[in-house]
Amino acid sequence: MTPADLFEEHRPHLRAVAYRMLGSIAEAEDAVQEAWLRYDRTDTSGVTNLGGWLTTVASRVCLNLLRSRAQRREEPLEAGESGGPRIPDPLIGREGVVDPEQEVVLADSVGLALMVVMESLSPAERVAFVLHDLFAVPFEEIAPLIERTAAAARQLASRARRRVQGKAPAPDKDLARQRVAVDAFFAAARDGDLDALVAVLDPDVVLRSDGGALRARHTVVFAGAATVAGQAVLWGGLSPFARPALINGAAGAVVIGPNGTAMSVMAFTVVAGAIVSIEVLTDPERLNALDLSVFDA
Repeated sequence: MTPADLFEEHRPHLRAVAYRMLGSIAEAEDAVQEAWLRYDRTDTSGVTNLGGWLTTVASRVCLNLLRSRAQRREEPLEAGESGGPRIPDPLIGREGVVDPEQEVVLADSVGLALMVVMESLSPAERVAFVLHDLFAVPFEEIAPLIERTAAAARQLASRARRRVQGKAPAPDKDLARQRVAVDAFFAAARDGDLDALVAVLDPDVVLRSDGGALRARHTVVFAGAATVAGQAVLWGGLSPFARPALINGAAGAVVIGPNGTAMSVMAFTVVAGAIVSIEVLTDPERLNALDLSVFDA
């Protein structure tokens, strides 16, 4: 096999690693391309584990990008109401339709709520958490990448894990159960039924709405069942345009207007039949860039 063929075998895995680290589809593709360039100009004849070597190279590229973001002093998640970080790029699919391009990226899918929480991690925490907890890379291999000892890398991942578990609980694994809750949400919003909305929402539900950098407030956060239900009623008129979709492998929806333009992407986290978080992307620039061809059929 040629070097290019060998690299292509690993590309889906590298894309999955980069997406989880960066939360940006475009940046993940750029990171994988940079990994290819470094691979193409390096003699790897002595490398016994090419997959591991490429993962390290791609992770180092991602780490540099994350550090560059940190230097730009992006706002922390808790500052959402005054301009928090953007919601990461959603991976959109249609229920019952398998997209080979996304299949590996979505394996052991990481929900959008978890991706949002990971935005609040330090670069080293995010790299340690993603590599160890999501891809089972040993701490001994992570340590030199983040310039820490193996013990320190373990501590970083543990700290990230606690933060993630506290703010992004694991969703129901049953997709059908998720869909029941999401459909009930849209039905209640369409009917303006506050009681029905509150019934399907967790008491401590959090809704994050990202309108884009051009808006006065980047990401707005609402908390509590009554508050989120009130917001849902305001959007009730859009419910008939909501198309069921898989957002990062979980039940969600894409709101597509009569002219075929995406108006919003909504990701839901459902735990024990109740909605615990909703991530809404309404940034026109990012919505216009979405590929909605999967909904044409």
